[in-house]
Amino acid sequence: MPSAERAGPALGRRAPAAVLLHSAPLVVPVSTGPVRDGAVVTKGERVLAVGPRAELLASHPAAEEFRWPGMIVAGLVDACSAGPSDVPGVTARGGVLSDLADGPALPGISYVEVTSAGEEEWEEHDRDAVITAIREVDRPPCVVGIAAHARDPQVLEDVAVLARTFGLRLLVRLDRHSPAELDEAGVLGPLCHVASARSLDPGERKLLRLRGTAVALCPPEPSQVQDVLALLDEGNTVAFGSCAPPGTPPTGPLGLAGAIRSEARKLGPRPKELDRRLVEAATLGGAAALGMDGGRGRIGSLAAGARADFAVFDARGRYPYAALLSQPPCLGTVVGGVITRGH
Repeated sequence: MPSAERAGPALGRRAPAAVLLHSAPLVVPVSTGPVRDGAVVTKGERVLAVGPRAELLASHPAAEEFRWPGMIVAGLVDACSAGPSDVPGVTARGGVLSDLADGPALPGISYVEVTSAGEEEWEEHDRDAVITAIREVDRPPCVVGIAAHARDPQVLEDVAVLARTFGLRLLVRLDRHSPAELDEAGVLGPLCHVASARSLDPGERKLLRLRGTAVALCPPEPSQVQDVLALLDEGNTVAFGSCAPPGTPPTGPLGLAGAIRSEARKLGPRPKELDRRLVEAATLGGAAALGMDGGRGRIGSLAAGARADFAVFDARGRYPYAALLSQPPCLGTVVGGVITRGH
């Protein structure tokens, strides 16, 4: 399998040069259109510039070049991770902490789980335990949120207040509560995203859209493809998550996007620009779900000031988004400017 021509560091080691130029026949920044014979210039963990290779070589003559075959694309974001599984191309994830002593393997958000059976259990023990866990874990580079998995509405209300007090993000699963129930408890909003593997009716989709709550689709059934297309068409923020029933092999964001595309093709003519929108959901949509799609150090897209997170796939062709959805091999992943993996 082809690999990068090293004009830079060995895999797994930070570039010795202050500025590194990653180039490839095609660069997909996501935030803008694909760039043929493009490049990404990085310094440390930040992106300095994205554009045509010739222009960036001229403007950064001292940069050390790392030449990749195939396609550089903004890093994939798993908005509801099934665990620490190694999914090629994923550079950030949101997942529930299983052990507070374990640091995150990738950037993103680690959610402290709340499963209190009732208000009494929450007030007497769990609330203080969650606050303690937040204080212990919430230190760079770990960003902490709360996974509101309790069924009791009073517990949910208090969790929502706690999250607003500490400025924390919330993750909830729609197999436990309806959007209306979550909204009544004050959980929904731009600081929250929901994980869903079931159909959402038009009213539920609208409520989530009005509240600015992103939807992380976790391996949907083929029969739910129409609902997925409706979410995209109606303007909901859509992301992908790998969380699935026990025993199910983990599927990364591109795998889910590709499966949805395949099912959509069986239904007739595909919606306009579906391939692009699915790739955006696998990258920028996931970043939006985690609240990490804006500002300095943002993820899910490649532009000056963004975090230097991207993946390289052995993909080519006239239609870049379609090529990505065909499940090409991942040749390497860069996280925070560091080459972490090569295949």
